Amino acid sequence: MSKRRLSKHQLARISENQRKELGLEQAHSGSSETPLEKCNGRIISHYGQHVDIESLAEEDEGAVLRCTQRSNLPKLVAGDLVVWTDDGAQSGVVVALGKRRNSFGRPTIDGQYKAIAANIDAVLVVFASSPTPHVSLIDRYLVAIEQQGLDAVLVLNKIDLLGPDEAAVLDNILSKYKDIGYPVHKVSAEDGRGISTLEQSLSNKTAILVGQSGVGKSSLLNKLNKGSLADVGALSETWDRGTHTTTTSSVYHMSGFDLIDSPGIREFGLGHINPQQVFEGFKEFRPFTGACKFRDCSHRQEPGCAIQAAVEAGQISIERLQSYFRILDSLEELG
Repeated sequence: MSKRRLSKHQLARISENQRKELGLEQAHSGSSETPLEKCNGRIISHYGQHVDIESLAEEDEGAVLRCTQRSNLPKLVAGDLVVWTDDGAQSGVVVALGKRRNSFGRPTIDGQYKAIAANIDAVLVVFASSPTPHVSLIDRYLVAIEQQGLDAVLVLNKIDLLGPDEAAVLDNILSKYKDIGYPVHKVSAEDGRGISTLEQSLSNKTAILVGQSGVGKSSLLNKLNKGSLADVGALSETWDRGTHTTTTSSVYHMSGFDLIDSPGIREFGLGHINPQQVFEGFKEFRPFTGACKFRDCSHRQEPGCAIQAAVEAGQISIERLQSYFRILDSLEELG
């Protein structure tokens, strides 16, 4: 027997009654302050105004349902905890967003912050020898990660393709981040080297994979799952750039942890943060905050600069300081 189709008026009344039962009648549905204990679903992926919800309700825990979302809700992202109700037609409606513990995102073309995932524990910055890794891009990611108060993990993929010279260059780059205190993993999504160690580091966590197109995020995702979850695209030989295989962020359940894939990018702007936040995003700079002779020190050539002194003492690498200046210069161009 097929389900009886309900009218819009009936569905609205049912939804309102369910909201009251959940204790949300006093909360505006667009509020981010909905108590997490009221949430009965988690966003697995989104497609415009439609989202896939994983039910957290005891009676159908783990079931995935395609839902629409109330028009007055903010944009939902993978990892969001939400309240959804049955619309009587084997689908559902998201009526409230739970308070986000945190989020990770990037700026829009007009410099506004746009979240791409929420409620995560770590950000895996994936890079490889091809496409050519850019330290400035890695540093931009790290600044954004630090600004959101998240843990960053650097993952060098495709080590099976590295020759001795390439390996030496990348080891030199990675050593600087290890010295700062960032965890670094060297892995191969092709032959599995380093995968088990990376898995252990992600135990009981939710992490998002970010990086340039073509660095092998989807292949890494598949390897970590010991199966095939995500489409894999070929690297563009003409431009040494990856093809954009992943088009939306999605949550995948692994053995002991969750991963969120994200669309690859070629540029990562920081137009949504200010120069002071950039400074704080270079975490090895922080011990020298306020130690310069001049309060408005630019750290370029002023006398008594604590940052320049730290570079001379080997406490800060000149490459990281130059990267910091490049980021500041790019923000000035935007402004």
